[in-house]
Amino acid sequence: MMDKIDRKILKLLAENARMENADIAAITDISEKEVCRRIAALEKEGIICAYKSVIDWEKVDSDSVSAIIELKVTPKAGYGFEEVAARVASYPEVESVYLMSGAYDLNVVVKGRTFHEVSNFVSRELAMIESVTSTGTQFVMRRYKEYNVELLGEEDGRSKISL
Repeated sequence: MMDKIDRKILKLLAENARMENADIAAITDISEKEVCRRIAALEKEGIICAYKSVIDWEKVDSDSVSAIIELKVTPKAGYGFEEVAARVASYPEVESVYLMSGAYDLNVVVKGRTFHEVSNFVSRELAMIESVTSTGTQFVMRRYKEYNVELLGEEDGRSKISL
């Protein structure tokens, strides 16, 4: 069972993966050496899987599109959704795969250079997977918040929204 200090360390790193161990130590009231030990243990256990930056790609690369693909799947006996989810996740175009409750089974986030490229990927790859019974595609028009980071900047002469 994870203790409160490990949970606090995880929350701090989720907010800022570049936070210094000394700062984490000061906030959690444990030694910097203990912070290092705990982080190493969390990494070894696979609880901390990666350290990522949140990039506003619209400011860097306007020649890319993202889409959210809804997949309905007939799972294979003995495998559940794991086999098809692993296959979908193996494509480099796929950023995320989630098992969902509700109207569809898998939520897949895909990135490509154009709407046409993403559409072709869905029809030629995802829709052709044996267990996939249907797909639904919604293109992301604009991101306003991602991973708890607001991406609201000036656009079309409008200033940043503050809450």
